Amino acid sequence: MQGRSYLAGLVTGVVVTAVVGVVGMSVAAARAAQAPTMAKAADKMTAPAVKVLLENNQVRVREVTFAPGTGDTHTHPYAHVGVILTKGQLAFQNPGEKEEVVSFEAGSVGFREAKVTHLARNPGQTPMKVIEVEVK
Repeated sequence: MQGRSYLAGLVTGVVVTAVVGVVGMSVAAARAAQAPTMAKAADKMTAPAVKVLLENNQVRVREVTFAPGTGDTHTHPYAHVGVILTKGQLAFQNPGEKEEVVSFEAGSVGFREAKVTHLARNPGQTPMKVIEVEVK
């Protein structure tokens, strides 16, 4: 695994690495057991607002606004750099792991690998705005 947050290896979060053999099966089983919990939690939330600012064959740039209490479980199709535009907090949960709440300052930058599934939500009282630059 890389980092524990967007700041230490992002949007800022934990990167789940494929595990081979018996360990891989154990991780997959833990993820499968946790998936309904994450999905159930995400079902109770409104998804963040996503606006595509630019898209071409090489990149996609998105502005993601997490209003207080919003969030969802999603998989990033592309590796991306996240730039935090507003001070606040985001909570992240990977399958089979505990939720981690991360505080951000405006201008913070992080990286997240492609194909990572996680629950991301805003536990704070103020909106969180992030620019994601995804490399295709």
